[in-house]
Amino acid sequence: MGEVTKATIRALIEYIATSLVEDPKNVKVRESQKDNYSVMELSVGSEDLGKVIGKNGQTARAIRTLVNAAASKAGEKIIFEIKE
Repeated sequence: MGEVTKATIRALIEYIATSLVEDPKNVKVRESQKDNYSVMELSVGSEDLGKVIGKNGQTARAIRTLVNAAASKAGEKIIFEIKE
């Protein structure tokens, strides 16, 4: 298994999001650096927002769990957000 980096975590988010939405062209992941952590912000088309959030936020919570697990393995602190 390869090394986990911020780039692979970003690719994971993009892969999951493009698999869920109707219009994958609108999937974008923006990364910004804060004091001691990174923020990965996912944006999708407005018609696909419900698909990445899921019922009662279950899908968003699952993506956040995967991101946290990968970030932990990479030794990084990453906050995952969905831009509305």
